[in-house]
Amino acid sequence: MIRLTTRSLAFALAFPPVVGISAVARAAPVAVDVRGADGKPLLGAIVSVESPRIGGAPVRGPYAVEQRDIAFQPRMLIVPVGASVTFPNRDRVRHHVYSFSSPKKFDLKLYGREDTRSVVFDKPGVVALGCNIHDSMSGIVYVTATPFAEQVDGSGHARFDGVPAGAVTIRVWHPSIRSRDNSLAQSVTVPAAGFATTVSIAR
Repeated sequence: MIRLTTRSLAFALAFPPVVGISAVARAAPVAVDVRGADGKPLLGAIVSVESPRIGGAPVRGPYAVEQRDIAFQPRMLIVPVGASVTFPNRDRVRHHVYSFSSPKKFDLKLYGREDTRSVVFDKPGVVALGCNIHDSMSGIVYVTATPFAEQVDGSGHARFDGVPAGAVTIRVWHPSIRSRDNSLAQSVTVPAAGFATTVSIAR
């Protein structure tokens, strides 16, 4: 059984100072690797870098979660606060999409093939998706207030360029993390030369 606490976060500087880069540089690279208790990449984890100095994420879009082959595609979608997400039905059967999650509760009653509905996600947080007709369908809309948020790649790696140097919070979310909101967070200081860390989830 995996037991997770904030002590599971192991942060270490990996970028040495670079000659010629000013200590007051306004942007820096941040790299985060996320590992499970077995030391392997924690696939599906979402990493974000947060700070009041960063400001909100721009709403660009379009954003969509299709219902295709009796599944949500993509199964996990990251959107900024204020994004409107469409839920087009590409299946031959009808779907009834809903969420009971606190950041956004909604209920899109039965609709058929090539029909669509939309929802505006106006608060940050994790919104779990379901279908009242097909219990096997599940998905996530991750609503973020920072422009620096992404899902790790197949190597468990996330990288952000242009992060303002200074104090930030690095947050890691994954459904297997057994702490509040399924996330772990740590405050760190990003130097002008950049910052790298490995987040390890201990048993």
